[in-house]
Formats: sequence, structure tokens, C-alpha cells
Amino acid sequence: MFKERDNALTPEFHELATPTQALKHDDTAPCTCCSPVFSALVHEANWDDMTSPEAWREAGSRRDIYTPAAIAIFVNAKIITMDDDFSEASCVAIQGEKILAVGDREDMEKLEAPDAEIIDCEGKTLLPGFIEPHFHFLPCSTMEAFENVGPFRFETVHGALDRLQELAESAGPDEWIMGRQFDPSLQQGPDLLTRQLLDQVSTSNPVFVYNASMHFAYCNSKALEVAGITKDTPDNPNSPFYRDDNGEPNGVLAGGIAIGAVAKHNPAGKTLDLVANSLAVVKRANSLGITLFCDQATGMTRGVKEIDVYNTLAQSPDMTTRLRYSLSYGIQERWDNYDISCGDGNHVVRCTSWKIVSDGSNQGFSGLQREPYLYREDKGIPYVEADILKDMVVDRANRGWALAIHANGDQAIDNVLDAYENAFDQGLLTNTPCRIEHCSILHDEHIERIAKMGLSPSFLIGHVYYWGQAMRDKVFGHSKACLLDRTAACEEKGIRWTLHSDEPVTEMGPLRCVENAVTRKMWKEPETILAAEECISVEAALRSITRDAAWQCHSDHEVGTIEPGKFADFVVLETDPREVDPNDIGNIQVLETWMGGRRVYSSQSR
Repeated sequence: MFKERDNALTPEFHELATPTQALKHDDTAPCTCCSPVFSALVHEANWDDMTSPEAWREAGSRRDIYTPAAIAIFVNAKIITMDDDFSEASCVAIQGEKILAVGDREDMEKLEAPDAEIIDCEGKTLLPGFIEPHFHFLPCSTMEAFENVGPFRFETVHGALDRLQELAESAGPDEWIMGRQFDPSLQQGPDLLTRQLLDQVSTSNPVFVYNASMHFAYCNSKALEVAGITKDTPDNPNSPFYRDDNGEPNGVLAGGIAIGAVAKHNPAGKTLDLVANSLAVVKRANSLGITLFCDQATGMTRGVKEIDVYNTLAQSPDMTTRLRYSLSYGIQERWDNYDISCGDGNHVVRCTSWKIVSDGSNQGFSGLQREPYLYREDKGIPYVEADILKDMVVDRANRGWALAIHANGDQAIDNVLDAYENAFDQGLLTNTPCRIEHCSILHDEHIERIAKMGLSPSFLIGHVYYWGQAMRDKVFGHSKACLLDRTAACEEKGIRWTLHSDEPVTEMGPLRCVENAVTRKMWKEPETILAAEECISVEAALRSITRDAAWQCHSDHEVGTIEPGKFADFVVLETDPREVDPNDIGNIQVLETWMGGRRVYSSQSR
């Protein structure tokens, strides 16, 4: 067993771990959505299988999916329709994929459907299926088979290492031991998994662990040996191998090039079963009540080939979540030579927007700020300069695209709002829902401009819960940290906003996101509320993962509320989230998930 050691993340570590040079999208892993890490992971995976319907059928065999009679009536339910009035009902009838009627028993009797299947919900709560408006599908699929050694499973670093050691003891010769989600800012113990520490896991098998941010990875001496990384290996200035005092690589890999230099030697990349992994992600989403998710950076794992994967998904009966996706600007020229337009697809899989990344992450000190970071002189990094961003937005708008623009720092948000305003002034984007992704540090004047232009932020609420303490004490200071994820201020101005996980940055969990937004408690200080004035009502938070998320994903005509004519996408919960202690919302059990009139998840067989 590994000995415990208390060593909280320090500002000095961030100084060490953050490259000071300007980052380029093809240099490093400045953000999950544009990281070349995933290309390295799937360098020789069989992508033909990913586009083969036969492979999906073979991998799927979803015996857990239940299809009811032609007409089925859910009775004895507490149905929260999520309409404007949060009206409730006790029954809902479905016919095939669609909702037929909503109301009470008398309303159902009027249907004159004597052969209808009756499904007794036993008083449980039924809501529209949850929507994850920002995650990264193929990166999640790529990593699904890796061992999760993050804070959800292990409070301490050494608990995670113990688990890796168990895997190593049962591994075959030369088999790589792969971990993911390691987060030294949340797990008690050493800040860095050096090769010396990972050598205690194994010296005969390569050990490789991804940081949750995807900006860093860690490996043991055997992995460095297999990759041929030595003292004499040159560094890319923006993606170095960290070294000890003698110049020897210490096993810490910073950025996509350094990570890829080691990861590509894992032979499992040749046999990575991306079909099975993708289905595992879909099933996991269903278990959380998710019936629609939106990939925010399509193309950054395997380029335009990803569309072929999505087109195959659209035909698979095992695709039990709807997928919306945004094309990444990182391969703009390739997209411009590819026959695809905003809105292409069907009700299962559809392209809905164009994604631009304007800056990095605040916790990584690369979010673009108006003022320098706490204890530092730098203000972050513009991944796209302001004038160029304006031109990009106008260009995409003229081509018929809705926009989703990543902006974390307050200066980045200034730039994004200027770019949108410039487009609006030219008569563009006036009837198109456009987004600001993360939209982390919001001043009052930002909120006024967002409301005026009808823009819609999507908040990574995990910034408050997971990194709130670090944002306050090490990144911004108290006053600026209180400007983080201002859901209540946006709600007051009538702005439509959503909550997301950005998985693999944080794990999918809509009810956990609701809890985080309602309580604004912090992982490291559970008794402390970060900016109590920004705590939001449970109803508003539920709207952000259902009807408003559907609107933001250009799908509110299909899903997001329970009303006749929409798809029968439901989640059945053990209890009403409005009637429990807000601190327990994330623990509410998902009993069933229905997508398109089929039960695609059940906590137990009925």
C-alpha cells in the first residue's frame, strides 16, 4: 500500500506546469476540445469498424432495451412537463416514438385504446430526458476503457495508485496500465505522478495516467523506455518532457506532443474497440437520465472521418441517446471542402453549430483576462485574436452557421461579445440561437450585453464545485472568483442558460450539475458557498438541463418538454428534485430512461 501524504496543489506548481509561450492548436493540449492527445490514442485504431453498421450491431446486442406495445400509457406518475408553468400531470400516453397525450386518467380514457400497455410508475417522478449540452463524445469513447482514478472514486492519490497496482498485478506481459481523470487539485497527496512514484506501481509494465485536464499525463520508467524518451530527447518548447535536476525525464508530460510521443507506443491503440467504448458511453449517459448530448468540437480526434461515424450511429438501434454536434474550427479548411451544412442530419444525429475556441482555461492560467492572474503577471492567452475572431464569426454566419464560442476569461468574453455584436450589426445571426461556452467570469456589463443580443451561455458549473477554492485562493482572489458561473444574474435578466460537464473535464451528471448550481458549495470546503447570491432555484436548474438545453441544441421542437407531438424521451426519478434537501439532489436515483418510446435504461428489471 502507498503511504498517505498531504500536499495540496500550490501556486508554484501551476507556475511550473503552465507553459509561458503562446500556444497553438497544433502544438499542445491547450483545451480538451482541440487536443491532439486523442489522435495519438487512436493512431492505429480500426476506424473502418466505426463506420460499419455490422460492427455496431455485433458490439451492441442491447438486450436491455425494452419496446412496449404500439400505444403505452404511463399512469400513477408525478409528471413535471417543464412547460412555461411547470404544470404537472399524472399520465402520459406514447405511440411509437412520440408522445400522444398528457393529462390524467380521464384524458387517457378518451384515447379509446383498449389494447394499450399500462405502465404503473408507482408515484415516481417523470421528467423530460436530460440533456448534456457540452461534452466530447469520441474523446470520452477513446478513454472509456481506461481505469478511472479520479476524485469521484478515490479521495487520495495513493488510493488511486493502489488501484493501478492491482491492475498491474493481473496484467499480461508488456500490457499498458492506463488511468484517467487524475486531479491533484482535488485528490490528497503528491501533486505530480513522477516516474519514480509510478515505478512503485510497476517496473515491468508501462504505466500511463491522464490528468483530468488532458493538459498533462504521467508515465513510469518502462513507458519512457518503450517510447525511447531519454535525457537526450529534445523538447518541443510548448510541449516539454519535465525533467529532474539531472536533466532526466521525470515522467511528467506537458501538452499534446509530449503526451502523444509516449501514448502512440501503446499497442492497444491498434485494437482499441471504439465501437464498444462508444456504446458504453451511451449506456452510461442513459443511466444518468441523458437522452441527448452535444459534442462540442467534432473533427479534432480523427477529422472529417468522424462524420462517417456519426452517420453510422444515426442508423444504429443501439444509439440510445440523440447526438448533436458542433464542427471544430481547428480543421476549417477540411470542413470547407466537405459537403456538410448546419442542420444536416436527422432527429437522432444532427450537426447544429460551428465551434470556435477563443482562449484557454482559467484554472490552467490560459483563460484570457482583463487583469493579471493572482500572484502572476500574465493575463492568459488569446487562441484567436479579437479582430480575427470578428472575421471568423461573420464568415461562418454568412455560410449559414450558428456559433458556439468558448470563452473563459473576462477579456475573452469581451472579445466574443464584440464579435457577435459586429455580426448582429451586419444583420447576421438575428434568428439563430448562438452560444458562449463556459462563459466563466461574467461582469454585470457582460450580462447586459448577453441579454440585449439574446445570446445563451452554457456554464461548466464544476468550476464552482471542483475548483472554486483554487479559483478564489490561487487563480483570481475572492472578488473575481465570485463572478464565476453567474446563473442567478443571468436568470434575473431573462437569459436562457444551461449547465454542462465538458466531459472528460468533469464527468457527466445532470442532477449533480443541478445540485452544484443550487448550492454553489465547494468540494474542498463543503460548508462554504461561493457567491451565495448566484444560487439558483431547483426549477431554473432543471430547466437548464431540459427545455433550455433543447433550445440551445436547436432541438426544442423535438424534445425538452413533455407535450404531444414531441419524442417520448423521459427520465423516471426516485423522487422530485424540488422536494429533497438541495445537497442530496445529485444522489437521486435514476430509475428508468426512455428514448423515442423505448426503455433504454432500468435500474432494475420490471
